[in-house]
Amino acid sequence: MTFAKKALSIGTLAALAAGTAASAGPTLNGAGATFPAPIYQRWFQDLASSGDVKVNYQSVGSGAGIKQFVKGTVDFAATDEPIKDSEAAKVKRGVVQFPAVGGSIAIAYNKPGCDLKLTQKQVVDIFLGKITDWKALNCGAGRITVAHRSDGSGTTFAFTNSLSAFSSAWSLGAAKSVNWPVGVGGKGNEGVAGVLTNTPGSIGYVSVAFVKGALKAAAIQNKAGNFVKPGYKTGTAALNSISLDSNLAGEDPNPSGAQSYPITTLTWILAYKNGYGAEKAMDLRKAFMYMLSNKAQALADDLGYVPLRGDILKKAKAAIGNVGS
Repeated sequence: MTFAKKALSIGTLAALAAGTAASAGPTLNGAGATFPAPIYQRWFQDLASSGDVKVNYQSVGSGAGIKQFVKGTVDFAATDEPIKDSEAAKVKRGVVQFPAVGGSIAIAYNKPGCDLKLTQKQVVDIFLGKITDWKALNCGAGRITVAHRSDGSGTTFAFTNSLSAFSSAWSLGAAKSVNWPVGVGGKGNEGVAGVLTNTPGSIGYVSVAFVKGALKAAAIQNKAGNFVKPGYKTGTAALNSISLDSNLAGEDPNPSGAQSYPITTLTWILAYKNGYGAEKAMDLRKAFMYMLSNKAQALADDLGYVPLRGDILKKAKAAIGNVGS
């Protein structure tokens, strides 16, 4: 069974979470990345259903989430790009950052009958607008419509970071927002997936969890020269190459390894070191530890993500102890 078929929609999960709202107690509020939203919603729904901590998570994009975190209007934020030093310096309450799960960014396309395999150069050329017809990709004639994010996005950062590693021809840099030379914008992973679903002949980048229905994920040539699709094995192989720094940030935008899927990233939670009060701090630590538990991480594969293991998981768990009252 593919990730796409196994993934649950944000709408379905949000509805499940809403069903437990009336019976839950005080709510923890978080906002940020759309990339991990399906698995976060599932985790938080499970917590609420068990009568434990209730968490309201708004998938508004990494950029918007970090802005709310810096302003202090949320209890925690989520981002697919580690917080910058300049942003962290504005947070007087201090920052606790830890990875919550891994995931791959798919090159998703809506082209029936096409089994798409892309070299790294072709990926760059598509998003630079240099390849404009499907016949150049051996998928029959037809105009290519590129879909990309219109909002500030950690998914865009991770994607453009890989494109920068793929080829020096990528001239737009790696950032949460870039000046796309071609394409149609969508807000959030769900917005891009919507553009792709409603536009035959389109191609774009989204979390694997959003590849379903008419959409398929292309096989991408990795650093070893092999064409691989995003999945549990290829994502795990890629994550194994990531080392975390003292702030638990880490990346490898073009990992080595025969099985590694080349566009694979971690996604992070941001919390405060102090200022919560004892009860809220305890609830946050409880919610975060559940996210990193064996039970929660075991859901990652079915929902289109890559579970944390080994040293990365150990360091993430240790960081939760720094979330203080």
